Amino acid sequence: MTTPSFTLELTALPEHIDELGHVNNAVWVQWIQTVATSHWYAMADPAYRDAYVWVVIRHEIDYLRPAFEGDVVTGRTWVGDAPKGARFDRFMEFTGKDGKTLVRARTTWAMLDKESGRPQRITTEIVAPFLG
Repeated sequence: MTTPSFTLELTALPEHIDELGHVNNAVWVQWIQTVATSHWYAMADPAYRDAYVWVVIRHEIDYLRPAFEGDVVTGRTWVGDAPKGARFDRFMEFTGKDGKTLVRARTTWAMLDKESGRPQRITTEIVAPFLG
């Protein structure tokens, strides 16, 4: 069985560019958040979207190639193994129009109950759409 992935196109705007002339590292972190949360909102049951929120507890990022103003970047994400308690790993890859990987990341997320702000165990039902 193949784990389903989710993609989202992002465009490097002037405000994303740093003094070196390429997309700033902090922007890549924002894009990781954007792609991951878009995946959640696209796939999760509405009841779960209303009840839970995700927070990043760890990032591992490899910056392989730069992106420049005007570049369209495709972010692709997928969930790794089954969750452990309230946590799971999400993988992320950003590619340029030539298909070459620009940035690769592994992030660990925790699911919180929106009302209490406390970590919540991720059930099989919640994660099913993300594991295939």
